[in-house]
Amino acid sequence: MKEKQIQGTPVPGQRVMLSVPFVLMAIVFNVCLIASNLFETKVFSAGPLALTGGVLIFPVSYIINDCIVEVWGYRKARLVIWTGFAMNFFVVAMAQIVRLLPAAGFWDGGEHFDYIFALAPRVTVASLLAFLSGSTVNAWIMSVMKVSSGGRRFSLRAVVSSICGETVDSLIFFPIAFWGIGWENMLRLMLLQIFLKTAYEVVILPVTNLVVKAVKKYEGTDVFDKGISYNPFRITDI
Repeated sequence: MKEKQIQGTPVPGQRVMLSVPFVLMAIVFNVCLIASNLFETKVFSAGPLALTGGVLIFPVSYIINDCIVEVWGYRKARLVIWTGFAMNFFVVAMAQIVRLLPAAGFWDGGEHFDYIFALAPRVTVASLLAFLSGSTVNAWIMSVMKVSSGGRRFSLRAVVSSICGETVDSLIFFPIAFWGIGWENMLRLMLLQIFLKTAYEVVILPVTNLVVKAVKKYEGTDVFDKGISYNPFRITDI
């Protein structure tokens, strides 16, 4: 029988132990975020639809976000969100340094490399702002709904929180990253991305449910965020 825990004010001097499942989920979360930002630079056609490459992998980060909030609580999710922010910034900053290095005489890929990573800074600024806002909204709604529902209806909470998070994410990301393509095209892209990313999560919900149940059983915990601060900038409060 799993232990139900209420996550509140930490005890002074208490050591915070991080589990293997948590670390693995945090790693996958970071990889998905960094990869999706690079993939966003490509817009591809799927029949009559125009989609950005990030739609293939970015929803996974929201699924993992839901899992982390459900098992370990909002404060752990907040830590992972900021870690993703920092790692993505690091990758983009290093890419700009690499772009400035003189190319070897026999290498003819400079133009293609520059094309991808010259776009990345603007896309990344848009993505980071959108990611921080959308992921935080997703985690907050997931956490608040869990407390109010007594831990029931995980699937409903996962879908509602994702719709809200994806909407906030798209409202920030697309106007910055794709400014100049026209409001009609931008609105079409935004609505399509929100729908497809949410549909992605709905389709994979049975797997998400199994993972959450397995991790809760393995960890022996089911955290409820009562009496905590939802301030997104309290990173050290874990």
